[in-house]
Parts: sequence; structure tokens; C-alpha cells
Amino acid sequence: MLSTLRNAWKVPELRKRLLFTLFMIIIFRMGNFIPVPGIDTTKLSSLTSNGSLFGFYDLLAGGAFSRFSIFAMGVIPFINSSIIFQLLTVALPRLEQLSKEGEEGRKKIQEYTRYASVPLGVIQGITIYVIINRAGALANPSDKFNIFMIIFTVTVASTFLMWFGDQITEHGIGNGISLIIFINIISRFPSAVSGIFKMQQVETVNFVEVIGLAAVIFLLFLGVVISSLSERRIPIQYAGKTNAGRMYKGQSTNIPINVNGAAVIGIIFAISVMQFPMTIGQFWPDSAFNKFITGSVYSPFKESNWTYLVLYFLLTIFFTWFYTEVTMKPEEMAENMNKSSGFIPGIRPGEPTAVFIERVLARVSVLGGAFAGIIAISPIVAETYTSFKGIYFGGTGLLIIVNVAIETIRQLQSQLVMRHYHGFLN
Repeated sequence: MLSTLRNAWKVPELRKRLLFTLFMIIIFRMGNFIPVPGIDTTKLSSLTSNGSLFGFYDLLAGGAFSRFSIFAMGVIPFINSSIIFQLLTVALPRLEQLSKEGEEGRKKIQEYTRYASVPLGVIQGITIYVIINRAGALANPSDKFNIFMIIFTVTVASTFLMWFGDQITEHGIGNGISLIIFINIISRFPSAVSGIFKMQQVETVNFVEVIGLAAVIFLLFLGVVISSLSERRIPIQYAGKTNAGRMYKGQSTNIPINVNGAAVIGIIFAISVMQFPMTIGQFWPDSAFNKFITGSVYSPFKESNWTYLVLYFLLTIFFTWFYTEVTMKPEEMAENMNKSSGFIPGIRPGEPTAVFIERVLARVSVLGGAFAGIIAISPIVAETYTSFKGIYFGGTGLLIIVNVAIETIRQLQSQLVMRHYHGFLN
């Protein structure tokens, strides 16, 4: 990784892109500390407690939500819009046809995604206002102009971040939106480490427990790296062809299926389902429903109950499998393979090929979902059953930063290869 960055720095064009990316990141981080007026941030700490939906939300926003800066919503509306359009591409024939039209079709869907993220941002801004008002975080809840400015500010700032990410993608290195999330998560690490050392100083935890936590985090990191680089390759054989009187030999290739391909999406869906009843209950804090969700020992949505961990784990596996099945489309893959005179050795073309691919996808997605489930529940286990309170070391964050780092380095390497720097990659 370091050698790739060093070699990229030697190329004037890549150095310019790296400097542009760094400059944009600095500007973005400065905006993360510009507060929205009229908010009592001390009342937001309970909303961003460990393992909660808002804790995960604050992690992706780099702490901007707990500080309630202008970037409090981050790029969450764009992420939600992207997920929605990925699912709609399967459900709506028009979008499915666009996705098959190559680069132009994908650009059109991306344009629709950007447009949809604006109304989604407005809806999310209104929802955030209602929630922080319920938490008593508004300094002047009766001032309608202040309420309008809060919703307007966070919506416009989120839309600006979407444009900001596009500029990084076009003129910098890597995917701009992914890099924004990457930097946000990385920015939380110093405060987490500082919190751990403070716990040791006041003897809340001892040195052995700190070493044990560091070892667990290292093992999780190692597991994330291995799983992110792991893939199940389905071998494909293409028959020889005759063209213009010339005989071309058959080719062998494969379909790579990443183990962690849908892990983050599975976690996002699972945590949304688990936190939805509690979020609804906050609107009626004195209702019997809210008291059962937050206080009953039988509630599967209370984080301190073991049933919460089990249900969260199983939902992560389910949504990882579901998202993989929806987006990969085994029948379409088998059909395209048959049209190209390709086949899987030992498997008949057509329906048997589709069944085989579906079976492989199911096994890989369940395995990836199980690992993602372990990653997802690890912070809750640490919070509930250890002395490390208030430390969100975030296994989910590890998944994101490893995947983004790998993709960014791969893009740098491909840029170097295009400029005939093969020797540096050996």
C-alpha cells in the first residue's frame, strides 16, 4: 500500500489528483465542525449511544451528528437513494433496461439517484428535527424560522456533500462518497483510543483488559481484510469459434463472487429493522409499546437482552443473502453465459447453470452474512458484557474502511499500470 502511494506520488498527474483529494478532505473536515445554531448538543448523547441506529449514523457522519454540525446528515440520503435504486432496478423494467445499456445507462440511473437524494434529504431532515425535539435538544422549539433553518441547512449541506464527492471522484483518487465515509470513520479512532486510556487511568479497566481489547480488534481487522479479499470463483469455459475463416481457441475465465460483497448493506438493513420499534417508541415515550420495547426483559429489541444479539445476527445473515440474491440475478447470468457459448464445466447450460449459480451465491452470502453478523454484534457485546462503556470501536466501521482502502489502492494501481509502471507493482 505505502509503496503504491509512493510510486503514484512520482507521477505528476497522479500527484495532482492526490493533492486535490487531500485538499478536498481538509475542506470537508473543516465543515464538520461548523455548528448549526439553536441546538443543545449535550442532549444528543443519549441518541448516539453505542450499538444504536443513531450511533451507527453518527459513525458514518464522523461525529457530525453528535456535534450537530452542518454536515450532520452526511451522505446518508445519497446512500439511501443508491440502495433504493439498486432494488428498483430489479423491480422496474425501465430501470433494468437502462442498467443493460452500458455506461450511458448507468450514468442515467446515477443521475436519477442524485435527484432522489434531495427529497430524501428533506424527509430525513424533518425526521431528525422531530427526534431532536423529542430529546429536548432544541434551544427554542417554538421558533419556526429556526426550525426551518435547521432542516434547510442540513439538507443543503448533505446535497453539497454529494456534489463534493462527485468532484473527488472526477478530479481526485477513488470514489468520493466512499472516501467521505472512510475519513469520517477514521476520524473517530483518536477519540476512541483516548477514551480507552482515560478508562485505564481512572482504573475502570486494567492493562490486561486493554491488551485483550486490542487483540480482539486486531483479529477482527485481520478477519475483515481476509474476507474482503476472499472470493469464490465459478469457472467458465467458452467454446472455440470460427470467424472469417479463422479458428479461435476456447477461453477459460471465472465469475468472482466476493464473500463480503453485501455485508455492509446487510448490517444497515438489520440495524434499521432492530432500531425501528425503539425509534417509533420515542414518539410516544409513555405508551405501553415503548415501555415493553425499552424496559421488558422479554423484549427482543432491548440491546442488553441476549435475544437482541441473536435476532440482530440472524437478520444480518438474512439481509446479506437477500441483497445478494436480488442484485446478482443467477437466471440472467446463466442466460448471458449461454448466449456467449459459455458453460460451467460439469454443469449443463440453461436452468441447471442458474440453479448451480444460485446455490453458490446462497452459500457464499450466508457465510459472508455470518461473518458480518459477528462484526455487527461485537460492539454491543463489548458494551454489555465488558467494562468498556461508551467506546464504539465499530466492527462495521472496519468493514467499510478496509473495503474503501482496498478499492482506492486498486484504482491507484490500475492508474500506474496504464502509465507502464508495471515494475513498481511487482
